[in-house]
Amino acid sequence: MNSSDFQNFLLSRSSVREFSDREIDPDDLMYIMDCAGTAPSAGNRESWDVVIVSEQGLREDLSDAAFRQEHIMDAPVILVVSANYVRSMSQYGERGIMYAIQDATIACTYMMLAAHSKNISSCWTGAFDEETVTEILSLPPHARPVALLAIGYGHLPSCRTERMPVLEHIHEEIW
Repeated sequence: MNSSDFQNFLLSRSSVREFSDREIDPDDLMYIMDCAGTAPSAGNRESWDVVIVSEQGLREDLSDAAFRQEHIMDAPVILVVSANYVRSMSQYGERGIMYAIQDATIACTYMMLAAHSKNISSCWTGAFDEETVTEILSLPPHARPVALLAIGYGHLPSCRTERMPVLEHIHEEIW
């Protein structure tokens, strides 16, 4: 893939909030997980875990925990990506908390892009009640849910959201 192909790949991805009821092939789901396993991580600790949620009742509960965002209930699969503090703190102490959140975020990004490469749509959702998600999924105390990634075969939005010019993000040498 050349740089132009890569940029077009990135530009063709969009958050999708309307999904069909078509199920995701288990091989495609494993491909997404395998790709996430290649994500860089602090000290190679791979301080992330994912709960794959496809059961309708759990998706409804997660939707409620995400302030009733319907796409969480409607997507056939929700990947609940969590930072696993124990893995990173064993090497980095308190700073490992931040590294675990970074690891989970990078892994979730890889999941989203891997899904896109299989023509599977996604929507990253960060607005949810952490305590409720933790309770619903019986997450251990050392795991913090970072993102609910809704995936499925979706209906692309009719128009792309406008983005800030990249130059507004760039500072050279100092802010």
